[in-house]
Amino acid sequence: MTDGAVFESARVLVAADKFKGSLTAVQVAERVTAGLRRIVPGLAVETLPVADGGDGTVAAAVAAGFARREARVTGPLGTPVTAAFAVRDGVAVVEMAEASGLQHLPEGVFAPLTATTYGSGELLLAALDAGARTIVFGVGGSATTDGGAGMLSALGARFLDAAGEPVAPGGGPLATLGTADLSGLDPRFGSVDLVLASDVDNPLTGPKGAPAVYGPQKGASPEDVATLDAALGHFAEVLEASVGARAAEAALAPGAGAAGGIGYGALVALGATFRPGIEVMLDVLGFAPALARATLVITGEGSLDEQTLHGKAPAGVAAAARAAGIEVVAVCGRLALPPEALGTAGIRRAYALTALEPDPARCMAEAGPLLERVAEQIAHDFLT
Repeated sequence: MTDGAVFESARVLVAADKFKGSLTAVQVAERVTAGLRRIVPGLAVETLPVADGGDGTVAAAVAAGFARREARVTGPLGTPVTAAFAVRDGVAVVEMAEASGLQHLPEGVFAPLTATTYGSGELLLAALDAGARTIVFGVGGSATTDGGAGMLSALGARFLDAAGEPVAPGGGPLATLGTADLSGLDPRFGSVDLVLASDVDNPLTGPKGAPAVYGPQKGASPEDVATLDAALGHFAEVLEASVGARAAEAALAPGAGAAGGIGYGALVALGATFRPGIEVMLDVLGFAPALARATLVITGEGSLDEQTLHGKAPAGVAAAARAAGIEVVAVCGRLALPPEALGTAGIRRAYALTALEPDPARCMAEAGPLLERVAEQIAHDFLT
């Protein structure tokens, strides 16, 4: 095939997630585009930054044409923070990490027992006030393990101890919960389609539950994990007394343990439906029509590893592209998957920045220029 034929026929879709700690998904797309066009000037490239429901989800929606909105809400430590969400045509994309994420904690400071999701509830209210009829609620990257109790409190629920006093914020104090009253929840949730978008399917408690699996990432000691697991279990029991068997069923449901159990609060009290985050986001972002225009797809994220295969953005992109018969290659900071695992996921080849710069610190610091060089290699391998 001549370069002229390549120029005329090739159309590349860059649908990659962020490289955490070095490049946003938008920056990844820009750098890949620059590298491709250095080898094939004038190449048709369409960019669609993607996310799987965790941090970066709102940014991906804004890049796809949603309007960015901001709200002043309560952060995980109780202090005010500014959180963004995105809206378009009655659809809102709300990212709980914007209100209750680890990025709002000072470096080295954690609050595993007391961090609250109250601000996430306030962010959902802001989306309702903006006229949302469908809310995609991306959950991940949280600093919290409170089962969504803080979120529900912001939405009108009341959680009281045995003395009739409001239970303190955080997951730990839920051990003192006496009664739960959900009758004051904002009635608008009865007519809104709330989609819980997450890349994890953990239950609320137990060995695979929110405290055991994700608590240590939020500063929880083994003793804290045990405290939180018992407190969330008690939370579910009190809710069962209030709303019936569906509270116990929701605690075992996939996604209940997402983002410190905020998934549970959304499932049991807000009528949410759980869907894998990347599937939801590909729908919302308009991936299918973009894919139909492409002859090659480039996806990726910071680390292609075993986790990638379990609901992360590149796996979702590759699965959709393979179903459409379109070839996929991936870019990443580091590659920890063998070729056969990549092939099973639908990825023809993966290009890692560490192949050019093995020093991790330098690789992250120089990720942009390195990614352009990787894109040049992809152009040589697949477009000329």
